[in-house]
Parts: sequence; structure tokens; C-alpha cells
Amino acid sequence: MGSSTKKQIKKTREPASTAAETLSDQFQLLRSITNSSAMDKTSIIVDATKYIEELKDKVERLSGEEATTAQPPPAASSSSSSSSSQNPQPMVTVETLEQGYSINVVSDKNSPGLLVAVLEAFDELGLEVLDATVSCSDNFQLQALGTGQKLENEETMDAQMVKQAVQQSIHFWSQSNSVIDDAPHQ
Repeated sequence: MGSSTKKQIKKTREPASTAAETLSDQFQLLRSITNSSAMDKTSIIVDATKYIEELKDKVERLSGEEATTAQPPPAASSSSSSSSSQNPQPMVTVETLEQGYSINVVSDKNSPGLLVAVLEAFDELGLEVLDATVSCSDNFQLQALGTGQKLENEETMDAQMVKQAVQQSIHFWSQSNSVIDDAPHQ
């Protein structure tokens, strides 16, 4: 009876240690993503919170700069052919991290199908998404953390390649949406 109790305790502890190792790995990943030099979990979380706030401020600042430099669209026709020129392409930023990339895609409007287009670009690159946050309510925002594999010719992927692939996918998505919008409705 005593040996079965020991086996149960041992079996219960193995997943706990695996969970602790996984949690520890997650903290190390968070530490590397946020460029934190902290060693304890509380400080890593504080640094991550500050990093997120900095990113939010950066997005707001860039959105504000984009709004001030963009000319307001002419208030003329409401035809669907002019809608594609009134809707600028979503903003794409890619940063290289210690072990992968931080990819951000922001659009001022809700964009049905855009998430699928971006994820297809990730798939074509062989980019594994480790974590992602998406908002598609009034606008579109995607923040993703991904790691890439070596390309077929042993060339390593860089942030510019990721950004170009995502932008190209968004461009094709935008073109296909404008073709659908411009099609005569019966």
C-alpha cells in the first residue's frame, strides 16, 4: 500500500515539474522578447508591462503621424472603385527578437479576410506563431511572435523578408477585395 502511494506522488510531481519548466521557459521567452535583464519573475512581468505600454505608445504615435500626413479623401463619389484608394494598406512592422520576430499589423478599419491573408504569409514563410493577439472589432490589430526556419537554400530569414512577405500577402488580399467590390452586383 505504501509503494502505490509513493508511485502516485511521483506521478503527480512529474507533470508539476514539467509545468514549472514550461512556465520557466515562458518567462525566459518573455524576458528575451521584452529585452529584460531581470532575473526574478515579478521584475520580468513589470518589464513586460512597461514594454507593452511602450509598444502601445509607439502604435498611437505612428497612427497619429500617419493621420497627420495623410490627406483627407475627397468627399465626392461613394462608388466602390474609389473605396480602395480611400483605404490605405495596413501598417506592418517587424522587429527581430533574440529568438524570432515580433510582427504587428494595424489597420484603421475592420478588414474581413485580412487575418487569413497574414496567416497564409506566415505559413508560406514557414514561420511558426508562438503567440498572437488579434482584435477585429472596429479596427484590425495583430501582434504575433514567431520563429522562422531556415529557407531551402540555407539562407536565414530576416525581418525585412518577413515584412515584405506580409505586405505582399496584404496587397494580394486588397486586390482581390477590390475586384470583388468592383464586380457588378446582380
